[in-house]
Amino acid sequence: MFLTTNDKQFGFWAMHRSGMPNIEIANRFGISRQAVSRALLLMDGKIEATLREMAQSNQIAIEKINAGRGVLIGRSIPFQTAAIIFVSEKHGVQVWYEHDGDCGTCQRYTECIELLWDYATELGIRIAKTADPTKMAEELFTKVKAMV
Repeated sequence: MFLTTNDKQFGFWAMHRSGMPNIEIANRFGISRQAVSRALLLMDGKIEATLREMAQSNQIAIEKINAGRGVLIGRSIPFQTAAIIFVSEKHGVQVWYEHDGDCGTCQRYTECIELLWDYATELGIRIAKTADPTKMAEELFTKVKAMV
């Protein structure tokens, strides 16, 4: 399933995930609270389906899913390691495997830092400033797992 992050329903979902009440979303868009609730239920279904499909295509055994937060916790079968699939407003659907990386030599160093900071910000999670994406990821995903 293709998840579009630029449609109105996704926008409602992102606002709700950040803690905005349905009535405030409804007032902002001049619609009923019930319309927002219906849109959120539809988005939760789309997000859960997307997370499940990503888990299946990446051979990740599902342990927990929280569609309202856009998070799936699982374990990679081929890599035998913890995995997390998450929905980011800015970065779309991402799969992250628990690993000890050699971040200083990686070409994606800056991208990883940006992704982790953006995702933490989207969820309202504070993480320590560090130059090591592996440590950032450990802290962030420990906090995410506690939310799920």
